[in-house]
Amino acid sequence: MPADIHHHAAPNETAPRVSATRARQGRWGKHIFWILIVSTVLAAIALFGAWSYRAKDLAAVEVNNGVQTPAEAQRYDTQPSPARQRP
Repeated sequence: MPADIHHHAAPNETAPRVSATRARQGRWGKHIFWILIVSTVLAAIALFGAWSYRAKDLAAVEVNNGVQTPAEAQRYDTQPSPARQRP
């Protein structure tokens, strides 16, 4: 059991009461807004950096022009096998 669960305050002091829902909620403010903005910008920079680092590899992909001769078409033509059915 964590040690911070039990608070021993003086009998004449009253602690402020906060509901459980309010205690679990985070704060919304300018600092959170800026953290979200900065992290989104950094993620975009990282994505653009990774893309630009590999741009030459992405541009070097061969284009599929299809078959040029009947011999090429014959090489890739396979006969379909009949469907197998179990009795």
